[in-house]
Amino acid sequence: MERNLVIFDCDGVLVDSERHSAEALREMAAQEGLPLSPAAALAFIRGRKVATWVSELEERLGRNLPADFIPSFRRRAAERFDTGLEPVPRVRELLDGLRLPYCTASSAPREKILHTLGLTGLLHLFEGRIYSAYEVGAWKPDPALFLHAAREMGAPAHRCIVVEDSLVGVQAGVAAGMTVFGYAPSENGTSSALTEAGAITFESMDDLPELLASLPRTRRVSTSVSVR
Repeated sequence: MERNLVIFDCDGVLVDSERHSAEALREMAAQEGLPLSPAAALAFIRGRKVATWVSELEERLGRNLPADFIPSFRRRAAERFDTGLEPVPRVRELLDGLRLPYCTASSAPREKILHTLGLTGLLHLFEGRIYSAYEVGAWKPDPALFLHAAREMGAPAHRCIVVEDSLVGVQAGVAAGMTVFGYAPSENGTSSALTEAGAITFESMDDLPELLASLPRTRRVSTSVSVR
């Protein structure tokens, strides 16, 4: 029997980690002589593989960054997580009321996913259902990670719903043939870009149950969804 499945991105969708990572990037980029605004730093890293945006930083600088730049960035970001990381607003209530199979599929390394979900009290909700791009060797916008998660969870792609906040994540979900909801709170300024890429956008996790229930009958999930 075909199953329905909700696939959540992690950073920016489950945990409010991207702003902490962006601040770590801003500090380190400034030290290298490249000032970035908070909005520019956040847009630079959102949903992207670290090695990709580091390579772009090097292009802007016209030189290589120090060999330890990436581990230093990960360490600095992790320190920020330890002191200030929170779950995305209302996501815990959403998960508590979700009556569908769900998992997380992230471009981050597994150890980071475990760390951030653990810090925010969400890890037990995803035990055994965590998928990392580093384990499949493919990063968004490549759809391979989402397709892998769907196979592992026993759900066909056309019955999967992806919840993403990044352009590359939306592109990956669309390429996988999945329905994509784009989490785009007004302060992110991403709604137009995510909509143009093929997502159904929303501003609050409180909106997601109604969106799931409003899917066309051919793709509608058959299990009830509620938020307490």
